[in-house]
Amino acid sequence: MPDQSFIYGSFGNTGMSVHRLGLSATHRPGKKTIYKAIDEGVNFFFCYGFDTHMTKALREAFKTRREKLIVATGAYNLLVWHPDIRRTFEKRLRQLGTDYIDVFLFLGVMKPQQFTPRALETMQKLKDEGKVRCIGISCHDRKFLGQLAEAGDINALMMRYNAAHRGAEEDIFPHLAKHNPGVISYTATRWGYLLRRPRNYPKDAPLPTAGQCYRFVLQNPHVDVCLTAPSNEKQLMENLKALDDGPLSPEENEFIKKFGDMIHYKMGFPEK
Repeated sequence: MPDQSFIYGSFGNTGMSVHRLGLSATHRPGKKTIYKAIDEGVNFFFCYGFDTHMTKALREAFKTRREKLIVATGAYNLLVWHPDIRRTFEKRLRQLGTDYIDVFLFLGVMKPQQFTPRALETMQKLKDEGKVRCIGISCHDRKFLGQLAEAGDINALMMRYNAAHRGAEEDIFPHLAKHNPGVISYTATRWGYLLRRPRNYPKDAPLPTAGQCYRFVLQNPHVDVCLTAPSNEKQLMENLKALDDGPLSPEENEFIKKFGDMIHYKMGFPEK
């Protein structure tokens, strides 16, 4: 019997219940795959403005199941100039055919200066107006995310976390308890590198599976939602089925951490 507490949980302090494996359409899996995910109980969906596989499928699903589905989307940090966050937000509403967004993020923040007080104020106003249920950012600067979690100004954090990049365990997760923001992780497979045989790796040595990568992430109680981006329905079902096995065994956990360390340092990252 699958451990339902491993598969379902709460999204931080927002009051939203989530299937802990969320779906992204980054690899264009097709609308059929997205509908299949909904039928299988997945209720957390991350979409950009341009991934029409996702936006069109959700637009149709929202006609009858809006309150049962959670959508996370956002406005991009454009680096060169400041985006019009409100205008982007209104565009997302039109694309999705809805009058509110569950999780609205400022995406692609690389350093603290890019998340300006003006950006935070605009997002907070959208929340105050009842158009957004919670606000947050996606960021590679882990220490900054830890500071934001400690401050409590936002209630959703989106970050990289996998067996090869475990720095969040020191820089972010210890700061969550005070305000309990929702945590979204992505690239559980480290963009596929955790599934590939590195150079000089023994040909008969085992490789992690995608399911093990997702189970590694979700066994951490601080992660509320781990995004998966399958290319087709078959991959989706394999990933969902893997969750039935629950957390990794001690042997699996040790193996994937050692493999993750090897990938990390072969890629030239000085820190985790």
